[in-house]
Amino acid sequence: LFLAEMEQVVPWSILEALVEPHYPKGENGRPPMGFSKMLRVYCLQQWFNSSDPAMEDALYDVEAMRRFAGFELGADAIPDESTILLFRRLLERHELTDQFFLKINAYLKDKGLILQEGTMVDATIIHAPPSTKNKDKARDPDMSSTKKGNQWYFGMKVHIGVDPTNRVTHSMVVTTASVHDSKMLDECLHGEEQTIWGDKGYASHERRDEFESQGKEWNVHRKGAVGKPLSEDDKAWNRERSKTRAKVEHPFLVVKQLWGHAKVRYRGIEKNAQQFFSLFALTNLYLVRRELMKLQERTA
Repeated sequence: LFLAEMEQVVPWSILEALVEPHYPKGENGRPPMGFSKMLRVYCLQQWFNSSDPAMEDALYDVEAMRRFAGFELGADAIPDESTILLFRRLLERHELTDQFFLKINAYLKDKGLILQEGTMVDATIIHAPPSTKNKDKARDPDMSSTKKGNQWYFGMKVHIGVDPTNRVTHSMVVTTASVHDSKMLDECLHGEEQTIWGDKGYASHERRDEFESQGKEWNVHRKGAVGKPLSEDDKAWNRERSKTRAKVEHPFLVVKQLWGHAKVRYRGIEKNAQQFFSLFALTNLYLVRRELMKLQERTA
């Protein structure tokens, strides 16, 4: 059912148009695998959090995946793990995954599913291996440590801006984990919002005054002074806004819990950032899949 829904809502023609100019034409060597099929294999990897070898095995073992990608066992050649790896590297080399993110958002905006009236901001930590038992005897230099509550974490951080209407992520930036959430606030805004929602990590009297001076609404949670607890009025104010702000957690729920990407798969910020652009683009489609299918039914 999941694959049938995603087959229907992913704008394949838009994504294929991005890939085709960069895909090998088969002028030298053996003919390349069809880029349309490889694009579907790449999406399967993101949805099921599969490595290249595991994805090759799944295409042999799972008929639903094989059918989704367009392969017929016994009639078509199944891509091996090297072919899957080379396709992923092609996307990374030409920075096509961030184009996926932009194009899918433009597609959703055209469908009226991104209204740009407000933005909810948040960030999440994606864990990286802290072990030094590797060839370099060192941790990934692009990752860093940060403290949340009384717990230390090592990895990178994904900052997002989300449209409150349909929980669509319209802005995304990836940093090392030690970068404070508030420093990426401007990168998570599109500039047209009339209201902003965020947790107390984004609290700032200066930014609030700046925002309100433009006639816009500041719904970032209030933060108590050092050594002074919040008043009951401030607690009630925060609780009321949490009902809306909680929607910003939905994209993280899909990426980290439903699809299993709570840890980095690669070394380095850039390669992982490329993957997360794909993940959040596909998450946007997943979160509004029912609305998209209804629109398609009306058009039909």
